[in-house]
Amino acid sequence: MHIAFNGWFWNQPFTGSGQYLRHLLAALHEVAPELRATLVVPDHAQTLDNLPPDTDVLPVKTAGSGHMGKVMFEQRGFPRAVERLKATLAHVPYWGPPLRSPVPLVCSVLDVIPLLVPAYHAGFRNRLYTGLVKAAARGATHILTISDASKRDIVQHIGVPAERVTVTLLAADDVFSPDLQPGDEAVRARYGLEDVDDFVLYLGSFVAHKNVELLLAAYTYVVKSMGPDVPLVLAGRPPDTWGTPRFPDLPAYAEKLNFTDDNVLRWIGPVDEADKPALYRLARVFVFPSRYEGFGLGPLEAMASGTPVVACDVSSLPEVVGDAAFLGQPDDPEAMGGAILSLLVEPEHAAAMQQRGLDRARTFSWQQTAERTLAAYRALLQTN
Repeated sequence: MHIAFNGWFWNQPFTGSGQYLRHLLAALHEVAPELRATLVVPDHAQTLDNLPPDTDVLPVKTAGSGHMGKVMFEQRGFPRAVERLKATLAHVPYWGPPLRSPVPLVCSVLDVIPLLVPAYHAGFRNRLYTGLVKAAARGATHILTISDASKRDIVQHIGVPAERVTVTLLAADDVFSPDLQPGDEAVRARYGLEDVDDFVLYLGSFVAHKNVELLLAAYTYVVKSMGPDVPLVLAGRPPDTWGTPRFPDLPAYAEKLNFTDDNVLRWIGPVDEADKPALYRLARVFVFPSRYEGFGLGPLEAMASGTPVVACDVSSLPEVVGDAAFLGQPDDPEAMGGAILSLLVEPEHAAAMQQRGLDRARTFSWQQTAERTLAAYRALLQTN
């Protein structure tokens, strides 16, 4: 079996699609070393690091790294490369399949956020691209997704029959563990937290559906009870401009909530992938207020790191955390604030949630993801 993979996101490991592709290829090599894999990449991808052994690479000339270059790669460059390779099957590991494929086509639709969140389909170009990939997904031979919640959304909003959608859950990387490492304190200092013993962590983006306003409002209850001694650390790449449909003006909202002490809110900016495990371990609580997730890898990584989690009872998150995290409503800041406080002031409660989280995280593995993906490939080829 020769699989041609769309490798547009290989050079973007900080994105969900990039992480998914890298972990999946590595795990597939472990469970099926006889599988031949070719990564089709745009020619502007200069650095191809961490490739699994025996993975072939085929660069394809593109019209640049922008939006139009990406569309041309998806719709023309990748299918032509698949035909040239004479691959058995093509796999696009994100929601960007071609309208036509010379071989059976698998597409991974990690979520349908562009259809559910208005900020993502504002503007003609966004609506046009969403319409294109929606039509292309309907024409894919098979779709993989990463939670039962996402499968329901795909069936409902894309219009694909349920029997053409397979769920392959994700997992936390092995680097996420509860054991403190010698370099953890250096990571604390690297992000300006050397003066902080305890902190609550949010790690993610600041787009609208991440619902960070809920967390800011919830933290007012924490500050009222504990003062500024346990700051809220907000980690992630800030947008170029706050106050757009995609990026609500969080600094202005924090000011409105009277967060005038710079020590209470710590905006530490983007975090290097290598530093994420240490930040999770150092945090007392990890909070994930998102309104919608295709899977929710952040809470799983935090649980694997031994950090108690507070999140929202929406979309796929209950599937991921089970009973190992506090789940509240996405519009109830008082309940979220109370959950954070209980984990900060009740050591026995925090320890119990920590153990539940560790146990829960161990039930997920990339080996399982790869095995279910491979089973879907084989079933697809038997019927085509």
